Amino acid sequence: MRTWTPDALDVEPSRPRILSSGDAGRAIAIDLPAGEALADHQVHEQAWVVVIAGEVELEADGTTVAGGVGTLAEFAPGERHEVRARTDARLLLLLTPWPGDGHPGAMSLDEKSHARDLARDRAS
Repeated sequence: MRTWTPDALDVEPSRPRILSSGDAGRAIAIDLPAGEALADHQVHEQAWVVVIAGEVELEADGTTVAGGVGTLAEFAPGERHEVRARTDARLLLLLTPWPGDGHPGAMSLDEKSHARDLARDRAS
């Protein structure tokens, strides 16, 4: 068994700390200073964000929700979202599975060699 106390961890602002990582998933602690954001992005995995400290705004699909300590948000793989810190905030991010389908870490060497071509084709 491994345990963590997310609100007591030594995490530098804007420098995520990977707590655990394996095929089943990845757990990451993030300190996000007030006014900063995990800007509009998407991930390949199912993502859960738990607010451990502070206040944030979560945005996805044109909907914005304010969240404080204890708020849990779930994002589907590929769902575009943003997390903005209204105050200094600590987040726990859970990604499953790790890495998700399409993530560069899940690609074979052959797939990686063609990744730019695939991205260009999708953009056209």
